[in-house]
Amino acid sequence: MIEIENRIETWSLAVPFRITDQVFHEIEVVVTIVRDGGLEGRGEAAGVDYLGETPASIIKQIEGVKDALREPDRAMLQCLLPPGGARNALDCAFWELEAARSGQPAWRLAGLTAIEPRVTTYTIGAAAPAIMAERAVAFSGARALKLKLIGDGEDAERVAAVRAARPDVWLGVDANQGFSTSSLEQLMPDFLRARVALIEQPLPVDLDWQLESFISPIPLAADESVQGMASLERLPKAFSVINIKLDKCGGLTEALAMARAARGLGFKVMVGNMLGTSLAMAPAFLVGQLCEIVDLDGPVLLQHDRDPGALYRDGEIWCSNEVWGAGEARHGSAAFGTA
Repeated sequence: MIEIENRIETWSLAVPFRITDQVFHEIEVVVTIVRDGGLEGRGEAAGVDYLGETPASIIKQIEGVKDALREPDRAMLQCLLPPGGARNALDCAFWELEAARSGQPAWRLAGLTAIEPRVTTYTIGAAAPAIMAERAVAFSGARALKLKLIGDGEDAERVAAVRAARPDVWLGVDANQGFSTSSLEQLMPDFLRARVALIEQPLPVDLDWQLESFISPIPLAADESVQGMASLERLPKAFSVINIKLDKCGGLTEALAMARAARGLGFKVMVGNMLGTSLAMAPAFLVGQLCEIVDLDGPVLLQHDRDPGALYRDGEIWCSNEVWGAGEARHGSAAFGTA
């Protein structure tokens, strides 16, 4: 019978991180460890704060199903827990334990033929335009930037300042539900001048219906509007990209299924994160192998990360097997860019 242990960890951010209505100075994550004899698997979850999840509520959910989980059964887990942080932490721990049992790395178990570094966005929290431009320059190796915008009247200046500072990068913006259709329409010329390539979650979820008649010259991505598999077919046609996050959908198992299903439905696919350490990025990195857009910069925003951790170089992320999901067949240190 497996043993399940949970702990809460606090990780400080390098600089305060501002999005619509919130400023973060640190993050709390739940780390779940599943043990079977001398083998173990780990998962990390930050949870979905806008749905009311907290580290305490995540642990309470996991504790509530422990007795039913005598084996690392991912299929049973999908029935026992809803999408969210608790299922994510357990699901990822089950994947790593399965890799250890089989001697195969998790990426092979996920049906991938290979893994390779992926260009990732570097996220800049909302601040004064000049400060955001400075941070864009500080991310000198970044080839893609995502800007948090907050609908306070300075968003056009923020985008213009960053584009002037970094004329070379792919640029996306994320409103975190902070716009209205009128403010989005007003900002669109500024976005086009700045060559913005993606607008993420412009409206509050309950106002998505207003996008049905909105024609955007820039692709719109659904984030808060798409949680798990069940929400895919309910999305307004205005969205052409979906942002999959393991904390939202409840783990790697559903994230992989969502990515494959979304592509079949004609969506472009993005993988994102709720902030976290490399232990959270590594499973999402596998999903990133199936995605057009990768947003896995969580550890870049921390004062410190785990060791070993994800490597960020030349604007790319690489997660070796040793970060998570190695399996017994893998030993030692993997070089950047090798499986």
